[in-house]
Amino acid sequence: MANDSRTHGWFQIFQRGQHYMKTWPNDKRLAPVFPENRVITATRFAVRFMPPLAVFAMAWQIALGGQLGPAVATALFACTLPMQGLWWLGKRSVTPLPPTLLSWFHEVRAKLEQAGQAIAPVEGKPTYQALADVLKRAFKQLDRTFLDDL
Repeated sequence: MANDSRTHGWFQIFQRGQHYMKTWPNDKRLAPVFPENRVITATRFAVRFMPPLAVFAMAWQIALGGQLGPAVATALFACTLPMQGLWWLGKRSVTPLPPTLLSWFHEVRAKLEQAGQAIAPVEGKPTYQALADVLKRAFKQLDRTFLDDL
């Protein structure tokens, strides 16, 4: 049974990574402060191109009658790249915000409330996923000046 919960945990981290990747606003002004933009871009690239690269590496070696060992290693590495990105994003999404970002998080939430937006109360310590949710709403509802304090 312990294996089932561990497998579920891994799967849940990948799911959180996908959700975080979809939620995080892709705005270039966030890039100097947060690595998310680069990780998300690399992960999307890896999801799209690494599986075909793995298949190509295997097919190429089989067609040439070459050694399968290096081809299998290349294919496995290529297939793990998207998983590494989703793992990092999933772990990051549940990481509590550091004190420096915590005050900014609350400022952006306050600006949303002042603009008449209904916001659910924060439960526990705010995480990067909570920040992504607030930023996504702020980009839709507020003018871009809310980023000036970053």
